Amino acid sequence: MAAGEEGEFVYRISTAEEWEALQKNGSAFGGDLDKSSGFIHLSSLHQVKPTLQNFFSNVKLDLYLLQIDAKKLGDGLIYEVVDGSNSFRTSTAHLEALLLFH
Repeated sequence: MAAGEEGEFVYRISTAEEWEALQKNGSAFGGDLDKSSGFIHLSSLHQVKPTLQNFFSNVKLDLYLLQIDAKKLGDGLIYEVVDGSNSFRTSTAHLEALLLFH
């Protein structure tokens, strides 16, 4: 599936710690799940709420929703089927490459 087929944008839920690293260093390597899998995990807009509920319900700090132009990810955007019906987006790029929204 080519980038942008399911929407013009993909979304990254970022913790305050990750956002601060992005602001300070210009890059970040994601959270534990991203580091262990080797992918930056992204969502379509309709997946943001369930992703927040499933993975961030215990986070007490601020969260940030980053909007990323899917076309700028090119072939680095991968659609990963989860539970037979949901297709989540992942990227092989580090967040510095993803954050072309400035």
